[in-house]
Amino acid sequence: MMLPPSLVALIVTLSAWLGGVSDAPDPRQIVQRMIVRDEIVLHVPFAQRRLPALEWVEGKGPKCLSAAMIAGAAMASQSSIDFVLRDGRRVRAELESDCAGLDFYGSFYVEPQDGAVCAKREEIRSRAGSTCRIERFRSLEARYKR
Repeated sequence: MMLPPSLVALIVTLSAWLGGVSDAPDPRQIVQRMIVRDEIVLHVPFAQRRLPALEWVEGKGPKCLSAAMIAGAAMASQSSIDFVLRDGRRVRAELESDCAGLDFYGSFYVEPQDGAVCAKREEIRSRAGSTCRIERFRSLEARYKR
């Protein structure tokens, strides 16, 4: 029997509150998989932490990302989002040009069709209902600023 993600988050939160789990993750910072009308939807929170003295250098990126590999995201600019992957890599999703200024209110939704989030196919949906299509992915490499 598989428990709904909201019930799992509630159990983890209650366990931490009652002292059963001392280092439980904040349920608001976990990528959650939901099923809405027989479609899989990922709820992706934005990271609040900033890494000091780093710059991100872009390189050629993949066409698709495995939905299971997405651990979180960070707003890179008004027209791009950085996906943080479970293996520590970071991939920038460049959004279509007419999406500048889209406000995500701390998180967004994406509906992967086949277990993968692909450029030119998937759309990022804000909690307010606005959508932006992912144009392409760029791999990112961290370098210290001099």
